Amino acid sequence: MEMHEILKNLRLRNGLTQEEMAERAIVTRQAVSRWENGETQPSTDTLKILSKEFNVSVNTLLGSPRMLFCQCCGMPLSEDDMISREPDGTFNEDYCKWCYADGRFVYLSMDSLLDFLVAHIPNPEKIPEEDRRRQFAAHLSTLRHWL
Repeated sequence: MEMHEILKNLRLRNGLTQEEMAERAIVTRQAVSRWENGETQPSTDTLKILSKEFNVSVNTLLGSPRMLFCQCCGMPLSEDDMISREPDGTFNEDYCKWCYADGRFVYLSMDSLLDFLVAHIPNPEKIPEEDRRRQFAAHLSTLRHWL
């Protein structure tokens, strides 16, 4: 879905007129009309306002142009409700809500995350724990949080 369709659907899903949407986004009704017609797009600052106001990530507003992955654990962030938030409620699209909560990282070291992964990720092939830790660590070391 393209951004203009997403914005119109967001407005309609929330039962808003273009004028009401404009008030919440701090723009004119004409700006909302141009967005919905595909003539223009919201500015970065306006996208952030819309994200916070309507509880959707900027990535979703943009039509999910990129696949998000938690930069701590590597989990795909396929739904907005998986994405972490800053203390002010804005989305932090770099981390899942399990690795970053209330403005703080849950795992203070890679070892603490590895302990969690080894204990909670199924191991049907019965791979030895040290091998699993090594595999997980190799993947985690490619993520921005652990660089």
